[in-house]
Amino acid sequence: MKYFFAIWIPVLLFTNVIFSQETITHKVERGETITEIAKMYKVTPYDIYKLNPDAQDKLKPRSLLLIPSKSGVKIISNQAEITHKVLPKETLYGIEKKYNVSDVDLKKANPFLETDGLQIGQELTIPSKNKIKSSEKAVYHDVLPKETKYSIAKKYGITIAELEKKNPEIIPNLTIGYRLLIKGNPAKNSAVVQNTEIKQNATDAAKKYVSYEVKPKETLYSLSKMFNLSQDELVALNPELKNGVEIGMLLKVPTNGMFSNVSENKVYTDLTAKNNSGDRKKIVMLLPFNVSSLEGDDTNSIVAQLKKDKFLNMTLDFYAGALMAIDSAKALGLPIDVSIYDSQETKYNSNIAAILNNDKLQNSDVVIGPFYQNNAEVTARLLSSYNVPVISPLSKDEGTPITNLYQAVPINDVLKTKMFDFMRSKNGNMLAVVDKKKGSVIQYLSKNQPDVKLVPLNDNGTVSAENLKSMLVSGRMNYVVLETANTWMIKTTITSMVSAMSNYQVQLVVLEPNETLDSDEINFSNLVKLKLMYPSVSREDSSVEGVVFENKFRKINSISPSDYAIRGFDVTFDAIMRLMQNKSFEETANTISTQQFKNKFEYHKKDGVGNANKGVYILYYDSDLTVKVAN
Repeated sequence: MKYFFAIWIPVLLFTNVIFSQETITHKVERGETITEIAKMYKVTPYDIYKLNPDAQDKLKPRSLLLIPSKSGVKIISNQAEITHKVLPKETLYGIEKKYNVSDVDLKKANPFLETDGLQIGQELTIPSKNKIKSSEKAVYHDVLPKETKYSIAKKYGITIAELEKKNPEIIPNLTIGYRLLIKGNPAKNSAVVQNTEIKQNATDAAKKYVSYEVKPKETLYSLSKMFNLSQDELVALNPELKNGVEIGMLLKVPTNGMFSNVSENKVYTDLTAKNNSGDRKKIVMLLPFNVSSLEGDDTNSIVAQLKKDKFLNMTLDFYAGALMAIDSAKALGLPIDVSIYDSQETKYNSNIAAILNNDKLQNSDVVIGPFYQNNAEVTARLLSSYNVPVISPLSKDEGTPITNLYQAVPINDVLKTKMFDFMRSKNGNMLAVVDKKKGSVIQYLSKNQPDVKLVPLNDNGTVSAENLKSMLVSGRMNYVVLETANTWMIKTTITSMVSAMSNYQVQLVVLEPNETLDSDEINFSNLVKLKLMYPSVSREDSSVEGVVFENKFRKINSISPSDYAIRGFDVTFDAIMRLMQNKSFEETANTISTQQFKNKFEYHKKDGVGNANKGVYILYYDSDLTVKVAN
């Protein structure tokens, strides 16, 4: 018997208007109603409900509402400065978000935060928006090659609409070298910067070079493709290549090459629809709902199964996020047709072959799924002769390279490489404290990161301050990579690093999540002092668009979006937009890197055959107790 599977989730009209609409915030006072607030801002209650769906249930005093800004409306506020008493577990980031003030403005109003930090019971002065606006200095940005309105707006935490409002000249086109006003008002007597000079500076910046160390199995051909140069251009920069490519050679390469490890400031394109032909794109999702096993379970109800089956819950979260991406695309009027099938997966089996035979997956433009790497590889092989791209959306396994397979999650080795390449790009002195039990880590460093020095350990496996300080270098950042789960070893390393901070620049680094660092035995404030840094496949997104997305998801599904739900949205929306470029999916994957809400998609050829994602964030703990992306 053939089963039909459907999960009912209400349709979300998540349009591009919400993503680009200029908004302002309003703090609800006790006794205010939506009607009164709407009249104040000359909008309708419906306008407010669209941006704040939770407001339909109950309007809470001191909560913040997003209000669509209407052109020509002047908002008059007599709101004076207010105070806030710091409660346990509150962070600067949370307080700033609550009152919609910047980190700079809050610290300017409370200078003691710079010296004492945030402490429970402190009385903070929250500066009024009017006062902030009147004292705000002008901030400018000179447009560099490959920058877009989206990337610039993201960099400064504003919307594209706000950017265009302050710079109406860029509405039709963004010109390289143009000086943009980002925040504040320009000084009346400010000197005019010549665009020709800015363009020259931008051109010079584009000509900068860095060193790259040749890895095993790399050839002149693969290196030329990696850096977007011809083989002759690469040899002209590195004459020694005339005698052949050797492992360990240091090559001079341009920072604006296609290889992301060379330049962490890679440009990520904000894709817009360019499907001039109007052809409808066929998208297939193969998701492991495993309906037959649910219906065949006589001992457990489906509700009980949902409660205990983590894999199914992960699937449903991913599916909910993907549905939001599909609805967003349809709201934008994009010509897509989506088919969703139950892949009925276990780790080594699925019903993909049956679906292929019965439903002709070979006519699709892209297939998202299955989840297990082995099943994704089987699907890719079955569709390889039809050149249908298959996206493995969740697996971190390295897998086997296949021409039409795209692995959306960077594998662990990529995260490690990105971390070391970042430290190297900062001319850092790299040290490693490695537990003797972690022989594989020592072997990895010796083989792949030979310039990393191992810190000698005491007989009991701990680190002495003397040994560590003897290896530190003045005038450079000293990165200490910590690889151990031993609490005492972690404590002695951190203590040694903190004691060296008065004379050296030091930063703590981990290559993967370490549960011991999250335990009560480790002083969190020390991790902040040392600006703990680590590689991650996703980041935090506190933009207005991100808040709107989370509010919409919560309204529809009654829960906040999990990491799987956000990945479901990001993977699906990225795939849809790549199909709208008047190019094949393969062409866009080879030439365009993108950044969605929390995930990057920077595909590259794997062993010259498969396609792996190298989109990795380098994150660190900042002094304001927030996690930021390192530049």
